[in-house]
Amino acid sequence: MSDPTVPLRLMAPTPPRGKPPRHWADLTVPDRLEAVARAGLPSFRAKQIAAHYCHHLSGQPADWTDLSVDHRHRVADLFPELLHWLGDRQCDDGATVKSLYRLFDGELVETVLMRYGLTEQATVGPRGLRSTLCVSSQAGCGMACPFCATGQLGLRRNLSTAEIVEQIRLGARCLADGALPGGPGRLHNVVFMGMGEPLANYRSVLAAIRQTTAPAPAGFGLSARGLTVSTCGLVPAIEKLSQEGLPVTLAVSLHAPDDDLRDRLVPVNRRWPVARLLDAAWGYAQATGRRVSIEYALMRDLNDQPARADHLAELLRARGHWGWFHVNLIPLNRVPGSPWTASRRRDQDAFRRRLEATGVPVTVRDSRGQEIDGACGQLAANWRQTEPDRPGPAEADHPRPDGSVPD
Repeated sequence: MSDPTVPLRLMAPTPPRGKPPRHWADLTVPDRLEAVARAGLPSFRAKQIAAHYCHHLSGQPADWTDLSVDHRHRVADLFPELLHWLGDRQCDDGATVKSLYRLFDGELVETVLMRYGLTEQATVGPRGLRSTLCVSSQAGCGMACPFCATGQLGLRRNLSTAEIVEQIRLGARCLADGALPGGPGRLHNVVFMGMGEPLANYRSVLAAIRQTTAPAPAGFGLSARGLTVSTCGLVPAIEKLSQEGLPVTLAVSLHAPDDDLRDRLVPVNRRWPVARLLDAAWGYAQATGRRVSIEYALMRDLNDQPARADHLAELLRARGHWGWFHVNLIPLNRVPGSPWTASRRRDQDAFRRRLEATGVPVTVRDSRGQEIDGACGQLAANWRQTEPDRPGPAEADHPRPDGSVPD
């Protein structure tokens, strides 16, 4: 029997080229103890190594001077370079940084690190600044949504657990080093909204979530309530996630309340239509007690009519009280080659007011990154076209805005 979490194969992946090297972040706690023993180290070193990686955010054993040189050499193979930095692009006076990484097999992935509250820094101080990291779960995406830059790339492959976890570690280290305005800080939120469909890589994403939320030194110690998992609508995986005991926020990329239009915008809707998807989202809210975010990218003259706002409100209201969801309106980042663009401001405002008039909780997402290829997949696509063979520096040479390096 096929795995119910595996989506419809809308776009075939490229042939596999081997698995990523095994990394410490791929291992469970018992596996780490076994790996340390195989390296000839006493078992207490496993906790010490975990503290370096998860608490001090260091991925280079050569820097761990509380281990002997011999011991550092013995565990070095457990920390291969998985993400090879190729470049950053910044906007919002440095408060938004989009990074591009090359994987071991040449595939590309992106992260976006955002810091909020800088304008209020004088009153709240650096501890009051909030930081969010957007991470990728796949190289490319097989969901084939025509308005999405990543969807145009097609599915290249799933990321390993460690390839996802490393994105989080590097983002947290960047903040700890004070590389963004506002001084040193910590990571508060992680959103699985980068390249790929997270629930199509269910096993690796779930393992990365558990490691991210595990208390240090086993994990990074982030609150599960600070994590958001986005999906375009893989209903069996949503139902499975609701039973995992993890109070992460579910974000459903809806984009249209009617099946005719959503079939065009989100092809997986042909397998799990709007009604089935919203039933699963409502079930997730009931099982976890977490409010579901309904993501709706507004596209000019396509899905931004008042009648569709009314239809959306009706569908959500039919499934229960208002507290189970929140509508997040998104100004579309235009993708080269796509015929669609963001709604006019007046139509965006009218859509929002229409929802508010029915009591629907709604916000318009802060639009960041348009000048730095902000849509997921744009930076990777542009890099492939312009600089396919350009090498990037090793992690130790990774420059940041303040001249510091992650490790």
